Amino acid sequence: MKCLRCGYCCINYSVVIIDDPEKEPTPDNLVIKESGEKCKHLLGDKPGEYSCAIHDKDWYQDTPCYAFTQVETGNTNCRMGEYILGKEEVK
Repeated sequence: MKCLRCGYCCINYSVVIIDDPEKEPTPDNLVIKESGEKCKHLLGDKPGEYSCAIHDKDWYQDTPCYAFTQVETGNTNCRMGEYILGKEEVK
């Protein structure tokens, strides 16, 4: 799935995240990011231009965020991202 950097997941989903990005994802370095709370690793302030501060870490593939996907296979655009960004264009 191709992330469109809308920020929706990183703000609206409850998910387990890494607390201290300088450490690996171990049980004592995980916290729950609550729904409606912006992930502390989310950089930027505009839908479509967000980025993640931990994507370049060697252990990122071990995180729940990396595992997030949708039913389509391959490198398809994120459906939620298309919806969110489409709503922004209408405003």
